[in-house]
Amino acid sequence: DMAVRHYTLDINLSTPVDSASVVPGLLSIFHEQELTETIHDTNGHGYLATFVGKNGRLVVLRVHSHGLVTIDLQCHEDDNIAQLDNVRDQKRGTLFHQGSVIIFHFPSRLPALVRGAKVDRYWPTADGRLVEYDVDEVVYEEDSAYQNIKILHSQQYGNILVLDGDVNLAESDLAYTQAITGNGRENYAGKEVLILGGGDGGILAELVKQKPKMVTMKVIDGCKMYMRRTCGNTLDTLRGDCYQILIEDCVPLLKKYVQEGRTFDYVINDLTAIPISTAPEEDSMWEFLRLILDLSVRVLHPKGKYFTQGNSVNLKEALSLYEEQLGKLSCPVDFQKEVVCVPSYLEQWVFYTAWKK
Repeated sequence: DMAVRHYTLDINLSTPVDSASVVPGLLSIFHEQELTETIHDTNGHGYLATFVGKNGRLVVLRVHSHGLVTIDLQCHEDDNIAQLDNVRDQKRGTLFHQGSVIIFHFPSRLPALVRGAKVDRYWPTADGRLVEYDVDEVVYEEDSAYQNIKILHSQQYGNILVLDGDVNLAESDLAYTQAITGNGRENYAGKEVLILGGGDGGILAELVKQKPKMVTMKVIDGCKMYMRRTCGNTLDTLRGDCYQILIEDCVPLLKKYVQEGRTFDYVINDLTAIPISTAPEEDSMWEFLRLILDLSVRVLHPKGKYFTQGNSVNLKEALSLYEEQLGKLSCPVDFQKEVVCVPSYLEQWVFYTAWKK
């Protein structure tokens, strides 16, 4: 399959313009491209034209009456990239407007968006920005009973675990694992620890270094082969000297522990980030989150601690709603939070620690 490259160029002339006087100067950009022009009616709202050239090259030129000019160019990967670079690398252009000569400067060169590639490299951040990853291979993919699981290779971040289209953890993200386990402030030696989620094995790999009494968690199969820099060899067996891995749903397990009166020194919830949206359609996710929170605190030792991730530091409304939930649990808790930069997330991430009052 051949990918399509999508180049964009924006020019802001800062003042209202008459498209009839501006367009001729812009058209000179395309004279060397052998493009066929089609003008579209905009009912007096600026100028819109499409240009079609060899190999299906397509350009959309839009001149807005308030002064913004947008140029979108699409071409196949085997198109004449050098010729396109000549267009994109121009440093300035000349327009004639109301008898005056306007010299405008092109903005800094932007890389092309690559659409339809074998490996999709674009994901939105939690706060809605689009980022491009340097992924070049899908090394693992599976549809489990709960989610779609992909592991992608990145030149910069190593292998990246992606769950249902969301970047979950990369091999570069030790900062995440350290933050959700207390950033070196806790002593896990001889302690009982329950990990909810954590299927990449990173948390388990860090904890077993301290010789806890027992760690209980669940696992994602593909990680033991393709996330070795994160999990080491801890996922090779379901039971080790100080840990056991359970392949089961955590909610029935937590309810069982509550009934048995079993408690843990630490509960680490690595199931999911808090929901981005506070809209009613997300109520089921918030309900699940509240259930996990309440059950987790109920199995927590009176002097134990509960660790979890929050979400992007910019999602203030969602974070505030989560903190409200912490105040409504069956067992009253205090909490604190810290902000950590997780490399592959490309945004600051909030982590919470809670304990019984």
